[in-house]
Amino acid sequence: MINQFRSLHPINLLLLVAYTVLMRLAIFFNLPAELNFEILESYTKFFINIPNNALSPEANVFFAAVVVLVQALIFNRIINNHGLLNKPSYLPALMYISGTSLFLQFLVLSPALICNFLMIVVIDKFLKLAKTSNAMSIMFDSGMVIAIGTLIYFPFIMLLLMLWLSLLLYRPFNWREWVSGIIGFLTIFMFVAVFYYWNDSIDRFFDIWQPLTNKFPINLQINYNDYLVLIPVGLIMIMAVIQLRENFFRSFISTRKAFQMLFFMFVISIVSFYTKRGVTVAHFVLCVPSGAILLAYYFSNAKKRWFYETLFLILVVCIQYFLFV
Repeated sequence: MINQFRSLHPINLLLLVAYTVLMRLAIFFNLPAELNFEILESYTKFFINIPNNALSPEANVFFAAVVVLVQALIFNRIINNHGLLNKPSYLPALMYISGTSLFLQFLVLSPALICNFLMIVVIDKFLKLAKTSNAMSIMFDSGMVIAIGTLIYFPFIMLLLMLWLSLLLYRPFNWREWVSGIIGFLTIFMFVAVFYYWNDSIDRFFDIWQPLTNKFPINLQINYNDYLVLIPVGLIMIMAVIQLRENFFRSFISTRKAFQMLFFMFVISIVSFYTKRGVTVAHFVLCVPSGAILLAYYFSNAKKRWFYETLFLILVVCIQYFLFV
C-alpha cells in the first residue's frame, strides 16, 4: 500500500476515500446515541451561536470524515509544493488520515479538528519564510490566522510562540517582522473587543484570557491502556528521526529548518493543553499535521519494501483493534 501511495497516480484519490471510510468503520458500528456539536469556544458563541444538537451523530461522523479527507488533500499539496519529501506523492495525505484515526475522539467533529485547517495554513506560511525577501505580510497573515483559530479553540493561541521561533530559524532579526505577527493577532481581537463593548459585555472579553493563568502542569486522568496504539506510531517516528539524521546534512538548508520548525510546532501543540480545563484526547489531533510529515518522510525514504509495508500494516491493524475494543 505504501508503494502505491509513493506516486501521484490519480487512482490514489479513490484509494484515499476508501481508506478514510475504512479507518472510521469502528465508530460507524458503535455510534453513540448523542454527540455534542461543539466547534466553537463559549466566548465566540456570544456572537455566533450554533446549537449543540445541530447535527445528528451520523451526520457528525460523516462530516468529520469529509473534513479529514479535505484537510489531507490540502496538506498533501502543500507538502509536495515545498518539496519536503524525496518526490511528490500521496504519502502525506495517507499519514494524515492515519493520524486522525488513532482515537475515537479524533473521529468526530471537534474544535481542534476544525483548527487543523488553520494549522495547515500556518505551516504553509512558515515554510514560505525561506523563499521571501520580506516576511512582514506572511507574519501578519499568520497572526490573523492564529487569532481566528483562538476564537475556535483557545489552546491554538500557543502558536503565537511559533511566530518568533520560525523567524529565529529562517530570518535575520528585523523588529518589524517580529511585531507584525502580533499586530495581525491583535487586529482580530480588536474587532472582538469592539463587539463585546457594543453589547455592554466588555468584562466577558477580559475573561477570555483567564486560561493563560492556569498552573502548569495540569493533572490529567490517563488510562495508559488507551494509548497502546501509539507504540507503532512512536516506533515509526523514531525510525524517521534516525533516517532524518542520516540525511540531515545532505538535505537542503530549507528542508533542515523546515523539520526543526515542525518539531517545535509538534511540541507546542502537545503542551498547549494546559490552557484549557477539561481538555480531552481530541485536543491532540492538533499534533497530527506536524507528526504526519515525519511519518511520511520515513515511508518516502525507506528502502526495504517488505519491512515498511509490514510496519504500516501493523499500524493500521493496531488502530483498528484499539478502536473496536
